[in-house]
Amino acid sequence: MSKRKAKLGPLAFLSLVREVRRGSGDPRPLAVAGARELVPLLARELRAGGETPAVVEGSVEDAAVLVWIGAPDEDVLHEASRNGVPIVAVTEAETVPYVLATDLVRVPPGAGFPVAEIAAAVARRLGEDGTSLAARLPVLRSAVCDELIRSFSKRNAIIAAAVFVPGIDMPVLTLNQSRLVLRIALAYGQPVDNTRGAELLGVVGAGFGFRAVARELLDFVPVAGWAVKSAVAYAGTKAVGEAAVRYFEARAPNAPFAPARTPRLLRRRRSRR
Repeated sequence: MSKRKAKLGPLAFLSLVREVRRGSGDPRPLAVAGARELVPLLARELRAGGETPAVVEGSVEDAAVLVWIGAPDEDVLHEASRNGVPIVAVTEAETVPYVLATDLVRVPPGAGFPVAEIAAAVARRLGEDGTSLAARLPVLRSAVCDELIRSFSKRNAIIAAAVFVPGIDMPVLTLNQSRLVLRIALAYGQPVDNTRGAELLGVVGAGFGFRAVARELLDFVPVAGWAVKSAVAYAGTKAVGEAAVRYFEARAPNAPFAPARTPRLLRRRRSRR
């Protein structure tokens, strides 16, 4: 019996573009609240190179995510949690009410703001919804793209391992890789419309290339074929995502931002006072 392979057509990509455009991320701002003397300093670091309204100070209402700094205020944190606002806490404490342990960014006394760690925690909590904030706040962009790449690579690895019929998984994997490219475009503030065809054609070509690699490897290790397919899907999706980051970074209106350097700069500024 012949096996029919699913095909990808132009309509599938047009539908994908419309889907991603409708769900372009949470448009609400990031809120910074907590210690009165630290809130404006951290807010300034998170706004660096970006849009001022994308970070609000003090107010946690209608926020995409709350970054809390300093000693906890249980009433405020409970209200945010009840309203479904994700919370990232920057603190010296081991625990903070209503905040998961994985969402704590611990800072020793006297240290500068670990902006890269804060950005990574925010990206983990927002997932695909983080693209809108990443477009407006360059300090979050790298972390959001890293999280997108990690998430989509893992997703495709699971799909590849679960599908045993050759060729059936290819359209799903390719659409996921295309969705990843479009999400990264959004994170860089690029429009998602029909002009993205060139980028998606590149994804299709890369996908078939990685599929050919997988087929060749299966000839050598047929017993563990599921593991090979999973590993190739993961690596292929990651490579597509990293290539998309380089592509859109070169076309971004703002220069790339390196948040990892922020703590050292903060310490240097403080030492001069």
